[in-house]
Amino acid sequence: MDLADGNLRSPLLPPPKNSGAGPQKLCIDDMLQKYCGEFGRWQLRHFVLTSLAWALEAFHTMVMIFADREPGWRCVGGGCSAGSGGGVCGLEPGSWEWVGGLGSTTVAEWGLVCGDKYKVGLVQSLFFGGCMIGAGIFGHLSDSFLGRKGSLTVVCILNAVFGILTALAPDYWTYALLRLLTGFSTGGVGLCAFVLATEPVGPSKRGVAGMSTFYFFSTGIALLSAIAYLFKSWRSLYIATSIPSLLFLFVIVPFVSESPRWFLIRGKPNKALKIMREIAKYNGRSLPDNVMLALDEETKEPANGEQKKGENEAKQAISGSLIDVVRSRLMRVRLFLSVAINFLCSVVYYGLSLNVVNLGTNLYLNVFLNAVAEMPAFLLTAILLDRFGRKPLAIGTLWFSGFFCVLGCLVGGDGAWKVVRMACGILGIFGMAGTYNLLFIYTVELFPTVVRNAALGCASQAAQMGAIFTPFVVVLGGRLPFAVFGVCGVVGGLLAFCLPETLNKPLYDTMGGMEGGENAFGPLLV
Repeated sequence: MDLADGNLRSPLLPPPKNSGAGPQKLCIDDMLQKYCGEFGRWQLRHFVLTSLAWALEAFHTMVMIFADREPGWRCVGGGCSAGSGGGVCGLEPGSWEWVGGLGSTTVAEWGLVCGDKYKVGLVQSLFFGGCMIGAGIFGHLSDSFLGRKGSLTVVCILNAVFGILTALAPDYWTYALLRLLTGFSTGGVGLCAFVLATEPVGPSKRGVAGMSTFYFFSTGIALLSAIAYLFKSWRSLYIATSIPSLLFLFVIVPFVSESPRWFLIRGKPNKALKIMREIAKYNGRSLPDNVMLALDEETKEPANGEQKKGENEAKQAISGSLIDVVRSRLMRVRLFLSVAINFLCSVVYYGLSLNVVNLGTNLYLNVFLNAVAEMPAFLLTAILLDRFGRKPLAIGTLWFSGFFCVLGCLVGGDGAWKVVRMACGILGIFGMAGTYNLLFIYTVELFPTVVRNAALGCASQAAQMGAIFTPFVVVLGGRLPFAVFGVCGVVGGLLAFCLPETLNKPLYDTMGGMEGGENAFGPLLV
């Protein structure tokens, strides 16, 4: 080397590739794929801890099957033979008694039979009505100032308080009010837990992760059967199913992280980036020093774009609401279809779940078998989700469930036919559980982060409207419930034809980002 050539200042090694360049702007999905890992140890731990909240929702929702059931009765004196048809309405007072005593269920304690039997369906509908209101309110709060983790904390506190107070209800109407309030808080549990669990997951793993959340709900139902078997009194049952909400608050919530996507759309990119660095570190990776998080629209700008413009876009993203969804044709049609399909699916799923009281076999075993029947559906849909896509799978599961519900309507009689109807109900739940599971991840991918929980809240509200309608269908008995469930499944499949496929598409953060990526989604209606 000629030292006289003035090359003493030349570096011995070539400069880094990005030396002198501005910061590299990445959206969260790109950062997860390139640097943090899409589903590493951090996401697995966070996913399991957050999804445990689904078991709590199962406790507070399905406890009505056991608490509001009509128990068996037996004769204790003369005049018992007057009750023809196996009912108690024609029996003389004092000639019979409830098996298990007056405190076994709400029906026994407050005499919710004969002319007051409608009150059983009423209190169940009130619970789902509360869920509908809570889903909308907490969907908005989790998108706004409370955040995903804050909203989940609030609903768990309310669930525990209202659940324990329900056990102390002195009369039916107080009980109905407390069930309404419990439903209000329960409506926010699932959607907050689902979004919080899936938002830190990368796009190629998000589908399977989202589908797996419902294992926790089904496991909760199966555990509820055992809890109800141990706690025969409805009051002790409500306390036993409320205490886990308190345990979740003190044992689980402190180890759950807020969603980095929520921090980003709230104009707190530093906090979002801190979480992303934690994810990368826990997964055995690292983030380069020159990377920064940005919204979808910002990543399309030059790295040295004006700061003011980025701030204005961030403010615009934060202001996203359902009003913006309605104004956009793309979002408006998707919201309508999501709401309609969720309503129809809810009628079938909750209808078949509540209808176990009419099967004439062991109630605890029936509820357990229904919960177990859901799990293979979750596994199968998770396996097929990324192979066939969201849309074909949604159509297939809806029609599968609808077919067996129609078949259950066509068969009648006792004996072996009763077993056939029970099998049709289990297969119907198998199909609809897969659909219900799929709809959450499908809805998440249909809407951008800034309005995702609000849209998911609307879909959840529609599902609760279907659940409100369900008890009045089940009480009719006979073949009619299966006929209604079958029609709902078939129509739901037809509506799913109008949705776009979202397999391997970006999870957009802003309305503008999704509008700009419309061509990537393909045609809206096919």
